[in-house]
Amino acid sequence: MDGTRATSDDFFDRALLEEAVKKSGLLWVRADGAAERRPLWHAWHDGAVVVVGDAGEQPLHGLTAGAGAEVALRSKDKGGRLVSFPVQVVATEPHSEAWSGAVEELKGKRLNAPDTDTIGERWARECRVLRLEPVGPLTEQPGSMPQHSHAAAPMPSSATTRRPIPAGLPKLVLGRLKRRG
Repeated sequence: MDGTRATSDDFFDRALLEEAVKKSGLLWVRADGAAERRPLWHAWHDGAVVVVGDAGEQPLHGLTAGAGAEVALRSKDKGGRLVSFPVQVVATEPHSEAWSGAVEELKGKRLNAPDTDTIGERWARECRVLRLEPVGPLTEQPGSMPQHSHAAAPMPSSATTRRPIPAGLPKLVLGRLKRRG
């Protein structure tokens, strides 16, 4: 009975993982040894998450073939964390069967590509296409989420926050509205 229960749970966990990956536009990946998660656009192909990056595409910080990583996905409807799982990073050789299948899936997800007709050739020359293959059980899922906060400090940026509006601005705007109406 316990073996059947584990198999049933594994089946539902795998279905949840696959459905969450397919519906999500972004996933959050933390390479082994990295301090923070990074967002990546992706596709699902042949039982694994596939990503393309480097050289003009998204940066694949710390993702190296043979290493591990952790992937987190959010819920499409609520926006909160839905599932997390460990993965093994596997590199694909350009023009191999695995690479070609991954590139076909990724092409459809790549928005605003400057070279849609020759994007596969550019990716073969300049980029890495990686498979993030799920290994082991889900680490977070509905009903077994950690109780601590996942809040993190924002990444460094040159962006600034808005300064307070000038004191006379509301009077100026309201004055214009009164003159019109």
